[in-house]
Formats: sequence, C-alpha cells, structure tokens
Amino acid sequence: MKRSRFKEEQIIAILKEAKAGEMPANAVCRKHDISEQTSYRWKSEFGGGEVSDAKRLKAIEEENRRLKTLVADLTLDDAALKGLLINVWSAPR
Repeated sequence: MKRSRFKEEQIIAILKEAKAGEMPANAVCRKHDISEQTSYRWKSEFGGGEVSDAKRLKAIEEENRRLKTLVADLTLDDAALKGLLINVWSAPR
C-alpha cells in the first residue's frame, strides 16, 4: 500500500480545518495540495476522530495483519500435515 505523505496528526488537523468552515473545503484542499477526493476518503477513514484514535486504529490494523499472516501459516501447516497423514495411512504395507 502506498504511504501517505501526511501523518495521521496532519490529516486530522486538515480535516478539522475544513470542518471549521473558515474557508470553503476546496480552498483547504488547494492550500494543502490535496484533491477533494482525498479529503472525502480521509473523512470516511478518520471521520471525527482524534489523533489518539487514529494511532489506535493503525495499531489494530497492524495487529490484524499480523494475525491474518499467522492464521494463513497455520492453515498451510495443517494442510501439509493432513496430506502427510493421508499418504502414510494409504501407503501399502
């Protein structure tokens, strides 16, 4: 996944600036050199959260990725062991 040039703290600050309504949303996007589509995506991802929420979300996503990798590895090991057992029991004696 492509890394953002903005950190979570910066993204939340930009979203708060746009939400404050001091200037139109498209002007805030131009000021920070982002597209309006990016601001909508950020809004859906970070919503009305705070910086601590964003950091917690990233930590949970990282743990989820690590656990999915573990499950995939264990599933492969399980399939290999089952295949080995089938070969051992079905071999002529």
